[in-house]
Amino acid sequence: MATTEFIAAIELGSSKITGVAGRKNSDGSMQVLAYAQEDSSTFIRKGVIFNLDKTAQSLTSIINRLEGELKNSIAKVYVGIGGQSLRTVRNVVSRDLEDEAIISEELVSAIGDENIAIPVVDMDILDVAPQEYKVGNNLQANPVGLVGSHIEGRFLNIVARASVRKNLEHCFQQAKIDIADQLIAPLVTANAVLTESERRSGCALIDLGADTTTISVYKNNILRFLTVLPLGGNSITRDITTLQMEEEEAERLKKAYGDALYEEDPEQEEATCKLDDDSRTLKVADLNNIIEARAEEIIANVWNQVQLSGFDDKLLAGIILTGGTANLKNIEEMLRKRSKVEKIRMAKLPRNTVHAPSNILKKDGSQNTLFGLLFEGNQNCCLTETAPQPAPTPTTSRPEPVEVHKTVDMFEDDQELKEQARIARLKKEEEEREAKIAAKEAEKLRKQKEKEEKERRKREAGPSWIQRKIDSLTKEIFSDDDMK
Repeated sequence: MATTEFIAAIELGSSKITGVAGRKNSDGSMQVLAYAQEDSSTFIRKGVIFNLDKTAQSLTSIINRLEGELKNSIAKVYVGIGGQSLRTVRNVVSRDLEDEAIISEELVSAIGDENIAIPVVDMDILDVAPQEYKVGNNLQANPVGLVGSHIEGRFLNIVARASVRKNLEHCFQQAKIDIADQLIAPLVTANAVLTESERRSGCALIDLGADTTTISVYKNNILRFLTVLPLGGNSITRDITTLQMEEEEAERLKKAYGDALYEEDPEQEEATCKLDDDSRTLKVADLNNIIEARAEEIIANVWNQVQLSGFDDKLLAGIILTGGTANLKNIEEMLRKRSKVEKIRMAKLPRNTVHAPSNILKKDGSQNTLFGLLFEGNQNCCLTETAPQPAPTPTTSRPEPVEVHKTVDMFEDDQELKEQARIARLKKEEEEREAKIAAKEAEKLRKQKEKEEKERRKREAGPSWIQRKIDSLTKEIFSDDDMK
């Protein structure tokens, strides 16, 4: 039986593109209905698309496979934006008020608009995380209604290179896939794995991915810092290939024998591991010397970024690790030694329950962003056809238009959303009326200008050709010579 109500999402990672469709249950859990995955290492690097054609082809394949499992068409999908250039930039907007004035909603909105309008070279502002507003000497989350003579808005703009969004949108257009919403991937991950207590007390979320590592710092329920490092699990894998092996073999050995803090037991025989081709063996100690060196570099850079955030001594909830590379043995202990932070936990699954077959659901933290996109979705992504309309009766002067495709509204009983839709509709109608009036005025003015221009040209041109001819003949007939 075809599935008619679901949410669909696609995550574009450096090692794989993954698509998923699921349905939210009444208890807040998610039931996975379809799942598809393809390797992306040949066209996505550091979380950024660099081969648009291959990406579009992979997206088309993912959608076709999902639709095959769902036995229905997908109208749109949720997609995450990430990548190496993603980071936060602090900005402050100040306003001086006359005497002591009450701060209005309009003033706060104007300050927010001014923040957005500030240009960032070669960057797009993807989202804004409001920090606090300073009124006098006090910081307030919402300053509306307060009295003051000066207000200072503090913002954290989430930016990325302009090409990141442009390339992503181009690939989806080429694949003929509509985007329901573009979500900031690290924010989605944080919503999926962090508790409200951790955000409030202060924590650092470290997402150790294949090509990148993302650091997000929270305090008082506010995002304080976000950056992406171009280092990840693939950095370790490529280092292992210096031992004369393919990347696939290096990845296998890393997962099977990798240890960030490997210590050999002097009382036991030296451990070795055999390569797939059975032609040679490798000392586990030699393998882990390479792994430890690169892992230490990654951890050192991660902790340096946390210190740059200025919140390294305010992380009362500690550090939360997630991502596929976080499964490297003893990586957690290495981070504890470097940061001196004792409270470190591994987030292997989202906080909300995900129901999926064991061959799909990986309890290793690598799917938190993907499932986070599903939980963020609030629109039905199914494309359904309406039933054919009845034939018009003989008295009907003109047949009613038949709607071929319609996206089902999962939230038609939500009164709040209905009210928002009604207000939006009224606003749109008012804007259309104003646009028509403006168009009429413009047309009237244009015609008036054309008339004035025609009269002006007529005056400048003098008498017409016919008038000039008559005047010439008259002059010849009644010339002074003829009158003599």
